Amino acid sequence: MKTAFIVKTLITSFSLLALVAPGRASAQIIPQPWVSVGSKDGDITYSVGARALNFGAELGFGPDGSTGVDVLKFISLPVISPYVGVGLYSEDKGVAVSGGVQVGATDNVFVGAGYNSIRGFNGQLGVRF
Repeated sequence: MKTAFIVKTLITSFSLLALVAPGRASAQIIPQPWVSVGSKDGDITYSVGARALNFGAELGFGPDGSTGVDVLKFISLPVISPYVGVGLYSEDKGVAVSGGVQVGATDNVFVGAGYNSIRGFNGQLGVRF
């Protein structure tokens, strides 16, 4: 009788522990960086960015030496992540709007395509940790 009670108690304890044990560390803030190269009116444009908690920031270098920062909002879907953003650029370029999509190519690599009203169309390559 005592052995059966101890076994049932252990099974119940381990079952409850499995239910309340923390999962993967996905709740931690781990940014997903990317690089981007594009073109606008024959000029090469590029940027670097990072994403965490479905928000992102992108430092972009556009035509005529303009530099700016975009703030992005991502919508997480199972495979793709569309985004929209707004930014401010120097050299009297003003406010930029942007949008695009990032797609998971593998578990640790993603690719993307986007458009920025100052930097034009661009392709993206990034990593997940």
